[in-house]
This record gives sequence, C-alpha cells and structure tokens, in this order.
Amino acid sequence: MDVIVAIGSAAIRAAKEATTTIPIVMYGGFDPVAAGFVASLARPGGNVTGVVMGPGSSLTGKRLELLKEAVPRAARVAFLVPDDPSFQLEEAQQGAPSLGIKLVVVEVRAGDYVRAFSTISAERATALLVGATPISCATGSGSSILAAKHRLPAMYEWPEQVEEGGLMSYGATQSALVQRAAVYIDRIFKGAKPGDLPVEQPTKFELVINRKTAKALGLTLPPSLLSRADRVIE
Repeated sequence: MDVIVAIGSAAIRAAKEATTTIPIVMYGGFDPVAAGFVASLARPGGNVTGVVMGPGSSLTGKRLELLKEAVPRAARVAFLVPDDPSFQLEEAQQGAPSLGIKLVVVEVRAGDYVRAFSTISAERATALLVGATPISCATGSGSSILAAKHRLPAMYEWPEQVEEGGLMSYGATQSALVQRAAVYIDRIFKGAKPGDLPVEQPTKFELVINRKTAKALGLTLPPSLLSRADRVIE
C-alpha cells in the first residue's frame, strides 16, 4: 500500500493508529490540529496531510444565517450533527442567539436518521441545519428524504444533497475536495513527504438553492437570496 485516503475524523484516526509510515491523505470538516492528526497546518509533520474545512471558516454560522434568511419564521432549528461535531457545534451555538434561534442539537448515531428525525419531530423544530461531514454526502438521501417527509426546510453543506431534494447548501463541493486530494497523492507519488505538505483549507464556496423544494414547502424565498445563489435548481 502506497497511500491511504481517509475521509472524516474517525477514519483518519483509525488510519493514523494503524501506521506511522504509510502516507495518509485526509479530507473532511474538523480541526486536524486539535484532533492530534498534524502538528500544524503549515507543517503537519508525521505521515498525515490533506484538505480540511477547519475552524475559522465560519461556514456553520453562515449556513445558519442563510437558513434564517430563507425561513424567517424559524425560531427552533435542529442541528443534526455527526458523531464528532468538532468546532461546528461551537460555531452554531455562538451564531444562533443573534439570529433569534433556539438551537436543538440532535446527534446521528451510526447513521440512524430515523431515530434522529423522531427526536427532531418531538422537539418541534421548524427548520434543519445538517452538520458538515463527507460521510453525510454518501448517506445524504437519508436526511434529505426524511427532511421532505417531515416538511423541514434544510440547509446542507454539499450541493449533492440539494440535488436530492434538500432546500439549500453552502460550502465547497465534493469534487473540488477530491481533486485537491488527488493533487496530494500525485505529489507524494513523486517523492514529497506528507509532513512537509501544508494542509489546505478550501477558499471557494457555493450557495445552491432548490426552488422546487421551496415551492413544495410553501416557502417564498427572498429575491435577494436567490440573486446571490451560484446555482438555482428549478
């Protein structure tokens, strides 16, 4: 094995515990320094490097702000977080009060979206913020289908989830992260040491809105919001 590609903090931690010599290219949404995967973003050291959406990006707060703009009546917003919410939870909790939002934190355990949405329903949430993790894109249909069933306007990170029927997303694209991860793999194959390759953070983010979903939910989206969208799905 020449290189390990690890998606999400749990997979990275398992790979790092398994080897200190095989290069590991990571990507996901977490703080790799706080998690102990790298010494620093500029000089990772060890055998791990890659692309992350780490703290300081304020993407979670921005997603919450955009969701409130789309659904002004949303006073109780469920925050569907992965097993390892990392800094995302802190950003959401900091941003909620100024928006007049009561944040209801609901953890997804082992991909059990049915149980999570039962909790969301019991908490009488009127909108949904889905925590960012690459794994949630692969299982996105679980959250997007149940959000539609419960008639919850939902904000995601990945545009793929909006294509599946989610209301809106704001963040980098999976394809962009995969392409950057491929660059790391190529450089490692050419002799670069992972510990010498700075960890990247995406700088380009897209706002994608599913207008068809908005209509199904009875939402009239503000023209100012639609005009800022990079892509509107009709």
